[in-house]
Amino acid sequence: MNTMTTVSEILTKLKQEGYTVDFNLDDNCLICNGNSLRIFPNEFVVDRHYRFEGMSDPGDEAVVYAISSAKHNVKGTLVDGYGIYSDGATHELIQALQEKAAQVSADSPIQEKSNEATPQRPEGERPLDAPLVEMDLAAFRRQIKEEQPWQNSDRNAITIFKTDGMRLVLIALHQGAEMKTHTAPGIINVQVLEGRIRFTTKQQTAEMGEGQMLALHAGIPHSVFALEESVFLLTLAVSKPAR
Repeated sequence: MNTMTTVSEILTKLKQEGYTVDFNLDDNCLICNGNSLRIFPNEFVVDRHYRFEGMSDPGDEAVVYAISSAKHNVKGTLVDGYGIYSDGATHELIQALQEKAAQVSADSPIQEKSNEATPQRPEGERPLDAPLVEMDLAAFRRQIKEEQPWQNSDRNAITIFKTDGMRLVLIALHQGAEMKTHTAPGIINVQVLEGRIRFTTKQQTAEMGEGQMLALHAGIPHSVFALEESVFLLTLAVSKPAR
């Protein structure tokens, strides 16, 4: 089952629950597909959100927001793929969506963010952010190699920690799999846990095996090729914008 199929299933489920409007991002508001209704950050709430991790790139992620507006008496969905926010949406709108989504999981004074259950990972409700998050790398390595995407494609990935300014993603590649040239919005650290990979930038190439790691500054195009079946831990650190 691929990510797009899963997103489609969630959208179908939400439409059955009355979230029938398709929202799109505009400069500083949400707009309803097919009409001129504009909904600003103080006029809507995020009732639920679902995260789907991409298979080809740790940043290839989609979020489905279930949104309602009492003022305008509408309920609908917004699908955001990683990077779409940069296409014109203001920082205020982005922050509003993120904060409203985070509040959904805030059932204690200390806020925890967690994944909603999805068909791919039905157990779902594990914390992604808390004062202390325990991560069993051996268990996650077993998990991603037991899931359907690993059986049906050349890779699988799972986000194991995500907070403001940092993300940890465990990535498994079959031998011969390649993450095509891309850039990251922050400094990354790559630590090989098993296998062997080739990490390539325009200026350098590094072949890395178990126990080896590297760091790369933000915005530098790079690719990753699995010389053999491999698993590595990616750490992405993003600086917060100055206020």
